[in-house]
Amino acid sequence: MSQLNDISLVAQVVVFKNTKAFDQLVKEYQSPIRRFFLNLTCGDSELSDDLAQDTFIKAYTNIASFRNLSSFSTWLYRIAYNVFYDYIRSRKETADLDTREIDAINSTEQENIGQKMDVYQSLKMLKEVERTCITLFYMEDISIDKIAGIIGVPSGTVKSHLSRGKEKLATYLKQNGYDRNRQ
Repeated sequence: MSQLNDISLVAQVVVFKNTKAFDQLVKEYQSPIRRFFLNLTCGDSELSDDLAQDTFIKAYTNIASFRNLSSFSTWLYRIAYNVFYDYIRSRKETADLDTREIDAINSTEQENIGQKMDVYQSLKMLKEVERTCITLFYMEDISIDKIAGIIGVPSGTVKSHLSRGKEKLATYLKQNGYDRNRQ
């Protein structure tokens, strides 16, 4: 969806309380936001759905605060990022993110189940901020500058997180039988 179309839909929601316009925004961004959470939660589809729903609820209730200083997608990912970290902070006392199991039921619908589980397992090895940067950059194809805006750090810091995360992923995957030189 184009930036101009997004802004038009946001204006319809804010000015006319047009819920159908918001539905169009949800349809456009639901899959990317859910996929973002699926990668951050290392494959937990139920949690990903819950977090995505929370994101869209917060977006709808706060849509009047969208000031078009960034793209709508950047604003929405920032909300998603905050929803995820609110969840992590609330769970710190009882369970660490790394202790949850991968949702194997969801994974069975995918091709290359073993590889997908290895990727999720390798993502668990990363710090949460590294996982966020890797997910946004490589899986959601979001630019470094936009990621910096989403997570609220300088671009250089995003590059550092990407570099460290990539190195950790490569090491983990190489130790588990994935070698770049194999075909």
